[in-house]
Amino acid sequence: MTEFIPPGTLFHALPSPFPFKRGGALTAGRVAYETWGTLDADAGNAILIVTGLSPDAHAASNAANPATGWWEGMVGPGKPIDTDRWFVICVNSLGSCKGSTGPASIDAATGKPYRLSFPELSVEDGARASVEVVRALGITQLACLVGNSMGGMTALALLLLHPGIARSHINISGSAQALPFSIAIRSLQREAIRLDPQWNGGQYDDANYPESGMRMARKLGVITYRSALEWDGRFGRVRLDSDQADDDPFGLEFQVESYLEGHARRFVRFFDPNCYLYLSRSMDWFDLAEHGNGDVMAGLATIKVEKALAIGANTDILFPVQQQQQIADGLRAGGAEAHFIGLDSPQGHDAFLVDFERFGPAVRGFLGEL
Repeated sequence: MTEFIPPGTLFHALPSPFPFKRGGALTAGRVAYETWGTLDADAGNAILIVTGLSPDAHAASNAANPATGWWEGMVGPGKPIDTDRWFVICVNSLGSCKGSTGPASIDAATGKPYRLSFPELSVEDGARASVEVVRALGITQLACLVGNSMGGMTALALLLLHPGIARSHINISGSAQALPFSIAIRSLQREAIRLDPQWNGGQYDDANYPESGMRMARKLGVITYRSALEWDGRFGRVRLDSDQADDDPFGLEFQVESYLEGHARRFVRFFDPNCYLYLSRSMDWFDLAEHGNGDVMAGLATIKVEKALAIGANTDILFPVQQQQQIADGLRAGGAEAHFIGLDSPQGHDAFLVDFERFGPAVRGFLGEL
């Protein structure tokens, strides 16, 4: 059980106890975050970024940590989210292993990791924890709330639970509810982890670690994060050189297989399996239809925000663009000036992390009108 906290991470203590939507509460919980830029005297230039499942709070390099961040191409001086103008906050999701309290954290009551005694985590819990950071920084209303992937869900929950918290919203490759295909993929990922004997009901350690389960879970994820178009263009049917091939008669043979294996091995020891299970399940549970008498559009229409932009990649199979179109339509029904942009990026769901040539101008243009 290990937490992976970037240098320069800041922490905010949550109210104790901090109750969860589905029951239970945290004592002595915290949220990890980082900031960029300078907050105006009236605290009116703040942007909050809420992330997908795996990122930490280090979205971009800063004075406290000059290492390249996971959204370096989007956040910084002169970049689409321009830190010469905006005061930017990025929070690490509650339930993660990157600084915010999660299953890998030590439970103060026992002195041991929470593991599966961690309360059942919902997206709404993460949203409420994020607001605590905003309030602690003296910000009563955000200029913009930005959510990517799972963060798109978190952002919608935050807007719903805290009316008026943001004047505008950018939802990138997010959704208002989990679709059956996404639920099915995440279910298989969780099953791969849980069926690894080393998982041991969540009672693993560094010496007895569910590496095979995590490798399979990550491979499944990476396959859905990108598109078939990219896989074909990037790897085709190219085979490994003879000295790279696996000696196993059913082992690695194609370059795409080697890529997935390398990607998985780099990930498995840098994300806690129990945290992965909790965050993954929280996405499956999320459904704004709960707030619209069973109608997701009605749930979206209850959210009040002045301006909104929903962006997606046309090749995304995990959070398909129909879901971003739905977000824009639903927020518009609630009175927002809301727009949708579907981008012809070949990178699928991960496009917002790499295709800055397409996603950057859309974000820059929206923020430039605020």
